[in-house]
Amino acid sequence: MDVGEFRRRPIWPWLATLVVLGAGTLVLVAQAQAHAAAQEEAQRRVSATAEVSVAAASGIDVAGSAPASVIVEAAAGEAVVPADPAWAAAAAGRTGVPERAVRAYASAALTVQREQPACGLGWNTLAGLGAVESGHGTHSGGALRPDGYPDPPIRGIALDGSASAAIADTDGGRFDGDARWDRAVGPLQFIPATWERWGADANGDGVADPNQIDDAALAAARYLCASGEMTDAAGWRRAVYSYNHLDSYVDAVAATANAYAARAAG
Repeated sequence: MDVGEFRRRPIWPWLATLVVLGAGTLVLVAQAQAHAAAQEEAQRRVSATAEVSVAAASGIDVAGSAPASVIVEAAAGEAVVPADPAWAAAAAGRTGVPERAVRAYASAALTVQREQPACGLGWNTLAGLGAVESGHGTHSGGALRPDGYPDPPIRGIALDGSASAAIADTDGGRFDGDARWDRAVGPLQFIPATWERWGADANGDGVADPNQIDDAALAAARYLCASGEMTDAAGWRRAVYSYNHLDSYVDAVAATANAYAARAAG
């Protein structure tokens, strides 16, 4: 397997698999909806993000949206779309996801929507990944700092071949603190070898760092969209499977993402 595509198992044990409803679990992705607000003082707004949702027992699909703010140019050249602060605060309150993480996920989804409109990635998919991978940067009792870095830093096991594929060091220990073997790092658990290809600088500090949640979320969004459109069940599952090659992982992310979409919708 190409080391650039290798994904390690998440730190946390697998979440419970989805409950089968009728013929089985149905993952739907609502198409991005045009943002209804008129342009204000020539500030260009983009459409709301798509949401992954599971059909409820009543047959009603849960979907929400993350309004965008004005597009800004980051210092390192990344054209990012910040999430609306009021929306992020409300979504954080309803879902229990740290507000700092919500802003990162929504901004990444909105930015990729602008770059690749056909992808259909929703903020809640990234939130599902972040929950399964690291509890949004709070693994082992840690916390996500205001600057978007987990405290303490999150490091996976050494990829020395004993419990995973062997991946020798590719970053000189710069990101993972290990100069012998690569380790998955940060809130989205990127391997340095993968980060070398997909790294992003979403917070505009001039450094693409997998330990920083804005950078990691944007890189993860682009990584997922590289698998193709996520606007139907097959496409969505294919993209998440590319992140970690286990169906149980895909189910865990789907269950978490759907729960966030439902809570955010109120």
